[in-house]
Amino acid sequence: MRIVKEAEERKNEILDVAERLFEINGFDHTSTNDILKEVGIARGTLYYHFKSKEDILDAIIDRITGRLIDNASAIIDRREIPVLQRLTLTIQSLNVNSDLGKEIMVQVHRPQNALMHQKMREKLLTGVNPLIASLIREGIEQGICQTEYPDEVVEMVMLYSGIVFDEMSEDTKESRERKIEAFICNLERLLGMEAGSMRETILPVFQNDEK
Repeated sequence: MRIVKEAEERKNEILDVAERLFEINGFDHTSTNDILKEVGIARGTLYYHFKSKEDILDAIIDRITGRLIDNASAIIDRREIPVLQRLTLTIQSLNVNSDLGKEIMVQVHRPQNALMHQKMREKLLTGVNPLIASLIREGIEQGICQTEYPDEVVEMVMLYSGIVFDEMSEDTKESRERKIEAFICNLERLLGMEAGSMRETILPVFQNDEK
């Protein structure tokens, strides 16, 4: 058991150092030798845990998405906060850019890393969809929204938003505002809510992205 614990600690140490170096120097300008030197380990030890530098980046993404899901779970459990406010806070807590360094996100969005990007999205959706659906069910119980398909609604909304809003920073201001308005409008329809009832919940999410 002691060896297993030391191995896990060493693995996290490698990830901590690699994440910091990727953010400071850039992924392309950080070599495995840089990581080895900073951690103070032999190459064999590094390859015991990770097959390549890309494998290290993949592990960093897995670790951070796990943290995001844990943060979202903690917010949802705070039942003293109104359900729609928790929905806002939960979505804001899933803002990857606030937890990942800019350089790491650049790597994830590169065309050659499309599979890594897809994996990151799928991991978040798998962990997050049931959490968001639980908030929708709570809203149904309180008479705030009406739908017979909470899980399916969340899946459709998350998939759509993940694709459309992922690169929305490249849109014009007018195009961005129109997409947001359309998103809110259709979300309200899917949830059987009155027009405008989700504006206070959703708009802060996009305003937070702009900061």
